[in-house]
Amino acid sequence: MSTHPTSTLILLNLPPSILCGINLLTFTTTPTFLGIKNLPTGFHFLFTSPSASLSLRDGFWFHIPPPPPSSFPPTTVFRKWSPERECLVPCPEPEGEAFIKAKGGWKEVYEKHLTPYRQSGAGSAGNDAAATKPGDDKEGAWEDITSYVTSSILTRFTKSEEWIISSASSGVQDRDEIPGLSSEEVQDVIGEEKELGMLGIDLKRTWREGAVGRERTEGARDRSWLLSDFCEKYRSGGRAGDEVVRKSDGGREEWWGDVMLGQMEVCFLMVLTLANYSCLEEWKRVLALVLTCEKSVRDRSEFFATFLRLLKRQLERTDDVEGGLFDMSDDGGAFLKVLLKGFKRTLGQIAESKGEEDGIEDVQEEFEEVE
Repeated sequence: MSTHPTSTLILLNLPPSILCGINLLTFTTTPTFLGIKNLPTGFHFLFTSPSASLSLRDGFWFHIPPPPPSSFPPTTVFRKWSPERECLVPCPEPEGEAFIKAKGGWKEVYEKHLTPYRQSGAGSAGNDAAATKPGDDKEGAWEDITSYVTSSILTRFTKSEEWIISSASSGVQDRDEIPGLSSEEVQDVIGEEKELGMLGIDLKRTWREGAVGRERTEGARDRSWLLSDFCEKYRSGGRAGDEVVRKSDGGREEWWGDVMLGQMEVCFLMVLTLANYSCLEEWKRVLALVLTCEKSVRDRSEFFATFLRLLKRQLERTDDVEGGLFDMSDDGGAFLKVLLKGFKRTLGQIAESKGEEDGIEDVQEEFEEVE
């Protein structure tokens, strides 16, 4: 049984000089590197790539629960390198413990072969991995952009309990749309890659089944029905209309609309770390749905204020994305500028009709921060 003092991630047989990333920090591995210690509570994402270039990357999410009572050992996550697949795969605990024993035991490994968790590239020790890209010196930066990630969202999104995803993972509706590749080439690249669990947002049909005439026209103009339908469909429990559904993994109450915020966070981070094109498309679909609502803004102002706050945090990180997927120049950011312009107009109309009622001013303030 492990006797180390903090939660750790142990990586068996990881080759030296490959690209590795934990949350917002990327680095190249060294021969002595066996994992990461001092992991804080919450969700984390680790990825690897055989080279530092923008090649195929594989990663997995994992969760560190709150510290247990002192009589129990901290959490240990084991992964091992697969030479055939060139990525990390799940590792049984007995195999991981045998690996630790062969390396001299927990004390030896913990003190000499594990790098402390951090999100800044500064301060590398001799036995640490070599940082190649600084993360963010701001304390809590990762937590700020993973506030709505939950186990249920990750299981649905990755379609597995192992929460594995790669650069080539794709939703069904995006499989034929990878830039620069034909449909046949897309299939060759994707191969056996697992399908992602997208929400299934269809922006060409934003009204209820059976709607006709004016109801369809209204549904095309104001997508509130579709947003509400998704938020109710993917609720974790509770009666229809209940505001608070359940306690999420971190003990935070889960509210109406959290599935949209969680999907938005996961997709953005998969673009940030893996340059996953399908996740970029889903992120755009979520934005296009939320920012074209009117009735829901009136009824769910707290959700929209939170959404805009999260969008601002994400837009502050678009320069960190490799490969130009988040090009927010005049051409690349045109889709978002159009959405924001329309949403600003909607907010103006609501303010005129509602005056200074609770909630709308908060949405307007958050929107001004995004602008």
